[in-house]
Amino acid sequence: MNAKVCAALVAAVLVFLFAAGCMGEAEPSPDAKPHYIVGIDGDYPPFSYIEADGSAAGFDVESIRWIGEEMGFDVTIQPMAWDGIVTSLVTKRIDMVYSGMTITPERQERVSFTKPYWIVNQAVAARSDSTMTIDDVLAGEVVLGAQRGSTAADYIKTNLVDTGILSQGDFKEYASFPLAVADLENERVDAVMFDVPVVNEFVVEKDLRKVGIVETNEEYGVAVRKEDTELLEILNEGIDRLQASPKWDELKVTYGLE
Repeated sequence: MNAKVCAALVAAVLVFLFAAGCMGEAEPSPDAKPHYIVGIDGDYPPFSYIEADGSAAGFDVESIRWIGEEMGFDVTIQPMAWDGIVTSLVTKRIDMVYSGMTITPERQERVSFTKPYWIVNQAVAARSDSTMTIDDVLAGEVVLGAQRGSTAADYIKTNLVDTGILSQGDFKEYASFPLAVADLENERVDAVMFDVPVVNEFVVEKDLRKVGIVETNEEYGVAVRKEDTELLEILNEGIDRLQASPKWDELKVTYGLE
């Protein structure tokens, strides 16, 4: 191959590579919507749960879909294990947690929260044939279960186990609330504690009764990474618009949260 031919081939290759590089760095369409992955607890009715067909549903799921449409972004709903969901947010596997997450000082050390959008207390459920009272529970006279990583578990640890009222061996933690309920039905625990709206759902579906309520006045917020300040502002405005719209009252009726 002579020098002229070689030079021509080199030039052609360089032109091709330059063109390919330019195509690879093409800017996204200015009309493309931002897209966010929303982490949820898939066993948390009426706020977030998975239907029989595999689709996500619930008060929070419909809320973020409405906010996304209103504020101009798309969402993918991603069910996850609750006890690792904050870590998944911080490590960018998801972009927000919108699933009945209580705003706590411990969580605020790692993530930022929107303004509160709901307030809940804790409820205790037992089998329907049980004669226990809420006083029996708070006196540590039961074997008590809760979901790991939940504020119910935090309450039990702080107010019952750490104070010596309830022995550590009588406190059982589970990966999800349905697993705790299953052990309650199978008589491996005497009672379970969780957020009032969720307990209300389960006592209707199962042979259980609500023993009583512990007033904790917890505030739910949407969690985002601390550096995502623009997203936080968008979500706060979206929550304001949702709560001012007819959709808010419609959601409360649909999911029994009036």
